[in-house]
Amino acid sequence: MMLTCIIVEDLQVAAEYLKKCCERSGMLEVKAHCSNVPDAIEFLNNNSVDIIFLDVEIPGGHGFDILDQIAYAPKVILTTSKIEYAYNGFEYNVSDFLKKPFTYQRFQDAIKKVADAPVAGKAKDTPEEDHIFIKSDGKLVRLKNDDILYIESMGDYVKFVAADKKYVALNTIKNLETKVNAHQFIKVHRSYIVNIGKVDNIRE
Repeated sequence: MMLTCIIVEDLQVAAEYLKKCCERSGMLEVKAHCSNVPDAIEFLNNNSVDIIFLDVEIPGGHGFDILDQIAYAPKVILTTSKIEYAYNGFEYNVSDFLKKPFTYQRFQDAIKKVADAPVAGKAKDTPEEDHIFIKSDGKLVRLKNDDILYIESMGDYVKFVAADKKYVALNTIKNLETKVNAHQFIKVHRSYIVNIGKVDNIRE
C-alpha cells in the first residue's frame, strides 16, 4: 500500500535523508517538503496526506503549532534530536518518535507501525466512514456525518453547521470536497457542501 507524506524539516540535509528513506521503502510518496510552519499549514490545509514527518524546532513557530491549525488528523512521526518533546508527542497522539540521527531500520519500524494502523482523515470515500475530524477553537473535534447539516465557505475558513452548534475551522471547501464521505455529502455550489440526508426539498 502506497502512503502519501509531507516532510516538515528546516535542515536540508535532514530533509534529503528522509526523502531517500521514503523512496527506498517503496511505500511512501513524498508530496511536499516544507521548511517552516506557515508553508506547512498552508499545504496541509489544501492537500491531504497520510503521514507528516515533523521536526519540532522550525522557523515560523513550533512544529506542534501545525497540528493545532490543520483541519484533519494525519499520522505524525516526530523527527527531532531532543527527547524532551516525547511527552508533547504523547499529548498529540503521535505515531512514533525518530530521534536524530536515526537509521533506515528504525525508519522502517516507524513506517510499519503507521501502515498497520488506521489513518484518520483518509478512507473518506468508504461507506463505513461516519465522521470527520476538524480543528476548531484549538481543539480536534470529531463530528458525526449525521450531525452535519451543511458546510459553508468563509474565505480561508469554513463553517460546519450542525443541528445544535456551529464550528468554524481553517480549511477550504475544495479541500473538504475530497475528505467528506461522498456517499453522504454533495457539493451544490462553490461555497456549499450539503448533507443529502438532511435535504427535505429542492426549489428551482
